[in-house]
Amino acid sequence: MKMTFRWFGDADPVTLASIRQIPGMTGIVSAVYDVAVGEVWPLAKIVELRDKIQAHELAFEVIESVPVHEDIKLGKPTRDALIENYTQTLRNLAATGLKVVCYNFMPVFDWTRTALRKVLPDGSYTLEFDVETVNRIDPGKGIQLPGWDTSYQPEQLKALLEEYASLDEEGLWANLEYFLKRVIPVAEEVGIKMAIHPDDPPRPIFGLPRIVKNRSDLNRVLSIVNTPANGLTLCSGSLGADTGNDVADLVREFATRDRIYFAHMRNIKVNEAGDFYETAHRSADGSLDMAAIMQAYSDAGYTGYVRPDHGRMIWGETGKPGYGLYDRALGAVYLNGLWEGIQKMKTRV
Repeated sequence: MKMTFRWFGDADPVTLASIRQIPGMTGIVSAVYDVAVGEVWPLAKIVELRDKIQAHELAFEVIESVPVHEDIKLGKPTRDALIENYTQTLRNLAATGLKVVCYNFMPVFDWTRTALRKVLPDGSYTLEFDVETVNRIDPGKGIQLPGWDTSYQPEQLKALLEEYASLDEEGLWANLEYFLKRVIPVAEEVGIKMAIHPDDPPRPIFGLPRIVKNRSDLNRVLSIVNTPANGLTLCSGSLGADTGNDVADLVREFATRDRIYFAHMRNIKVNEAGDFYETAHRSADGSLDMAAIMQAYSDAGYTGYVRPDHGRMIWGETGKPGYGLYDRALGAVYLNGLWEGIQKMKTRV
């Protein structure tokens, strides 16, 4: 298992020097953030980012993420040129030593939350998703929620939502298939593993189709192009937000088949209605049994990349909610401790 940490570049208040000091940290997960979605990532920018990370004795082998343009998700005539740009970016990443690309196929909205600052009893604050709040919102009226792309003006967002009005789940599946059948052969050729991230949360929102939500969906993604280059980012917090998903079982199934290339470890407190908030990583703090999830990875012989996902904001830290240094560092150490304990128990049996 390779412990990594997400870093948002020079604008991130969390420095590479700080990340380097986390015990057991081996690598950085990052991206090129100043290139418009749909354009080719220049090789020189990737090299510059890699060299900056490696100068701190941290590996740079995972990209999160190369965004998929909305025209590809909508199946518009412009998608062929955009897919060509996407595959050229993959070639440039491979030439720089990148091995895994995390991406998602969520329409319009990436991760969605209703609050960035839910205050917990210990005084820390965290990200929250409330179903009733989402159900009351009409995003076409210019209302913004955390996690949304703020580059859209209200009229642009309304127009984009109208374009999706005629696209159902099967239509989105067809557009994902079109994308994968053109991208995965290139990824295989250059030695890149594509790792799709599940929907966050794993449910339809605002009438938009969501198609990567559960075991059946994950199997369907893998079956579209059944090759090792087509794999998964298994996010415990995203999939765990549906109480019908047993995350440890999903790990056992897909890691045993060697189709998980990136593990996001996040704990949440979730109820049957689908409301949830993000907690510290410990099993005792949330609804997910992180020890059982790590045990499942170990049982499957997982050797891939893992990172502590969203954390609370603690000890007065400010910055990008969910992506502070302190709680994610505690999460990394906790996860490494679980892993070490599991491995030592194996040797004693």
